[in-house]
Amino acid sequence: MEERKPIIRIHNLCKEFIVGEETVRALKGVSFDIYEGEFVTIMGTSGSGKSTMLNILGCLDKPTSGDYDLDSVSVAKLSNDELAHIRNTKIGFVFQSYNLLPRTTCIENAELPLFYHHGISSEERQKRAIDALNLVGLQQRLLHTPNQLSGGQQQRVAIARALVNDPVVIFADEATGNLDTRMSYEIMGLFQDLNRQGKTIVFVTHEPDIARMSKRTITLRDGLVINDEVYEHQVDAKEELAKLPITD
Repeated sequence: MEERKPIIRIHNLCKEFIVGEETVRALKGVSFDIYEGEFVTIMGTSGSGKSTMLNILGCLDKPTSGDYDLDSVSVAKLSNDELAHIRNTKIGFVFQSYNLLPRTTCIENAELPLFYHHGISSEERQKRAIDALNLVGLQQRLLHTPNQLSGGQQQRVAIARALVNDPVVIFADEATGNLDTRMSYEIMGLFQDLNRQGKTIVFVTHEPDIARMSKRTITLRDGLVINDEVYEHQVDAKEELAKLPITD
């Protein structure tokens, strides 16, 4: 049996902030591995450290101390330029607020990460964007702008944008937070489909029903891991969606 590759390895990760005259310890020595093909949620209440953790995992911030390897690259001590290169080549981001450019088409929004890749032609950029949008079920919406889309469709554009670089991991920050239950389950069904196709997904949420649609949940409290649970039975988002009452 082939041994799974760790995409994320963190060991004794600490993060401190200076607030006035106080030192706030947001992360207090966190350690865990996430393997290729996993679908992991990170849970925690406000102040638990989950946002700080995601910023470090996504190479948007640096730890105060500890080790972080992403796809076998030690990133904890990289320069800002090196971190930007890692973000552009190895990571896809999906945000709660979509972060789409309002007056540009779905294709143009999905293309955006590829503008940082010198040597990719405009034709290749467009092809990759269209392929990603097809993958998330928006083949009929390629030339629509965000104001012509529902919230769920806008989040699908954001997911396509995260996929366009073929990242080693997708980080989703409360990606269902602005959606109603039906759209939330639709988006989680899409993430489950992507995971079945081999995508490694790390999903931050505070909603237990959303977390159960992953395969594993790491729970943070006061900057520490208090639980790391692998689910024997993953809740199927499409099945849960089918149980919801139809509303006008």
